[in-house]
Amino acid sequence: MYLSKAAYYSDFVVFPIILLILATSLFFTGTRHEEMLWAIACGAGLAGYSLLEYGLHRYVLHQIPPFSRMHALHHEHPAAMVGTPTWMTAAFGIGVLLVTWWLAGWAIGCGISFGLMAGYLWYGLMHHAVHHWKARKGSYLDWLKRRHHLHHYARQACNYGVTTALWDRMFGSERGTTRA
Repeated sequence: MYLSKAAYYSDFVVFPIILLILATSLFFTGTRHEEMLWAIACGAGLAGYSLLEYGLHRYVLHQIPPFSRMHALHHEHPAAMVGTPTWMTAAFGIGVLLVTWWLAGWAIGCGISFGLMAGYLWYGLMHHAVHHWKARKGSYLDWLKRRHHLHHYARQACNYGVTTALWDRMFGSERGTTRA
């Protein structure tokens, strides 16, 4: 959906605050063992986010109405301020935190949620950069821009991963980009 300028950029304010709260809360209450559990869970959350990013983009945003119709706006107007409102993504992240906290305890729930939310923030930043920033030739951003350009304009649907090509390679949906 089209967002106001404030709504478009609010992820870049709200999510760092949530991440800071999650990161610091553990260090005020956690033991070394809980800190280690948090770090492992955080890694799992980051990895899980990359797969979630791929799956949501490939299957939900491209195949399931009304999400596919909303996502088509982004394909029609790639530089427009189109996205998901922060209140929805933050509510999802906090919901994950509450469920994982209840199921696995604070350290694991907090770590998984931190990893998922950090992955989402990285995705948001990189997706914005792909459409709005210039990239130095051969850089990570240059590679992402080339991959994402193919995603938008290739005849065959491809390159669903915005921040990584891992899942596109694993599931055979990568096309035409190699890392410089």
